[in-house]
Amino acid sequence: MKVIIAEDQGMLRGALSTLLGLEDDIEVVGQAENGEQALKLILELEPDLCLLDIEMPLLSGLDVAERLKALGSPCRVVILTTFSRAGYFQRAMRAGVFGFLLKDSPIDELSSALRKVQAGGRAISPELSLSIWEAENPLTEREREVLRLVAQGLSVNDIAKQLFLSGGTVRNYISEALQKLEAKNRIDAIGIAEKNGWLE
Repeated sequence: MKVIIAEDQGMLRGALSTLLGLEDDIEVVGQAENGEQALKLILELEPDLCLLDIEMPLLSGLDVAERLKALGSPCRVVILTTFSRAGYFQRAMRAGVFGFLLKDSPIDELSSALRKVQAGGRAISPELSLSIWEAENPLTEREREVLRLVAQGLSVNDIAKQLFLSGGTVRNYISEALQKLEAKNRIDAIGIAEKNGWLE
């Protein structure tokens, strides 16, 4: 199978490429250090699979996955992450990602996961699936929507107008979100929600 690796840390990218290249049935046909480069290589080289770091400059691994899905690309996406954030996982599933693995997985685990994905299956690190079950998003859809607008710098009145709500109702949603996230203030709440991938 032909594979492209996208990872912004050069040493890790090189190590992954070398180790996977030792497998008889895996050929690393390209390497990228950011999401834009990855997308370009995938469209040019048409690999069977791409291994994408979740957090990269220019475009994240999830951004690339979403674009590939929109373009109808047959390339199967496997996300590599150090983060076990439930929101990220949910977004990855919506983007049609086939694998969600931790960066520190042993190389034999990684290569067998790639074979499983190539054969049409899905591969998720056991540690990730456990943390996903544990970290359910406590915010309602409306609370997320309000917090996203707060994060964009909109005032309570602007948010109220945009969502056709009263200012009081918007304030209630914000204070409800602060309580659920045990946040000190709005900035703190946005930070907590973003760190957990709950605003996705």
